[in-house]
Amino acid sequence: MGEALLSRLVAQKIYLPQEVIVSEPQSQRRDFLVKQYGVSVTPENGVAFQATEVVLLAIKPQVFEAVVANLTHELIDRDRPPIVLSILAGVPLQKLEAAFPEYPVVRAMPNTPATVGAGMTAIAPGKLAQPTHLERARTIFRAVGEVVEVPENLIDAVTGLSGSGPGYVAIAIEALTDGGVAAGLPRAIAAKLALQTVLGTAQLLHESGMHPAELKDRVTSPGGTTIAGIAQLEEAGFRSALIQAVTKACDRAKELGS
Repeated sequence: MGEALLSRLVAQKIYLPQEVIVSEPQSQRRDFLVKQYGVSVTPENGVAFQATEVVLLAIKPQVFEAVVANLTHELIDRDRPPIVLSILAGVPLQKLEAAFPEYPVVRAMPNTPATVGAGMTAIAPGKLAQPTHLERARTIFRAVGEVVEVPENLIDAVTGLSGSGPGYVAIAIEALTDGGVAAGLPRAIAAKLALQTVLGTAQLLHESGMHPAELKDRVTSPGGTTIAGIAQLEEAGFRSALIQAVTKACDRAKELGS
């Protein structure tokens, strides 16, 4: 996710390569980042806190405490401290602000489609975050998709829906493909039909602003094929299964963050 952000921020010239420094412990990765994006690299995490605008935390949450314990950071400009922007799942603002008490902190929850510029990111501001900090966070995450702002107590719900959602959609596409195969289609054709149907439907809803129920009604004629398929989905509890998937994932996110 960190590289996805880096690549698009540089490609869209939101930041020039010479304005970016990446802390990366593996020498091969450092060499790759220099060659691919032209940014500066370092094996030392503390060097990243020479940043004057944004410090992006894109590490595994399991190593957060170990990384923070080894940091010695002094604010270069106490009147204009950089934003600490965290994409760590399960690490709450309270813990982030305790680690960086003088910094404005913004917690973010992006999802995997961000890697192709079609992501959905929710941001939650910390106590010291001002409107200018939030606008900078929006600018950064718009480079990889859409952005919404939520209070932190809704971040777990975001995780259950958009964070975990790509997994649900992937299963739906796989199941549609299998259904096509069961109906007699070659798998390659079934896969293409399923993928483009989901992609096209999402694009239609996005661009038209149409409610999903309206689109469903438009393609459902009396006694037709679509209503027969929808009746089977309702009988199998498809709608309820998706609702429960989101709420269960939300509950699990709360457990991991406690």
